[in-house]
Amino acid sequence: MNDPVPSRLALLRFLERVQERDLTRTRRWIADEERREAERQRGLKARPPAPQWLIDVGLNPKAPPLFVHVGDCWMAGKRSRAVSQEQARRALADGVKACRQCQPDTALGMLD
Repeated sequence: MNDPVPSRLALLRFLERVQERDLTRTRRWIADEERREAERQRGLKARPPAPQWLIDVGLNPKAPPLFVHVGDCWMAGKRSRAVSQEQARRALADGVKACRQCQPDTALGMLD
């Protein structure tokens, strides 16, 4: 109970050590975040270009395709595959339905 009261200088030195530890931790967090951001940027640069045209296929791979989409269509399903412009035109000409949202038939100049 009769512990000596630390001096003001001792308290300030303690505060300095705590702040240095916090600063070291903050700098480590910054370095980690910079590494993550650099990795994300490398990943974005290494990403292949988005396809210009997609064809939706159903669960049965032997069944005919379901829809033709423009490459960035939000309605394209998980079973879409990238195709060339000529393949998209051919699919539309063969009766594959055009997506009503992205209207690839309009983009390809193939209106009915």
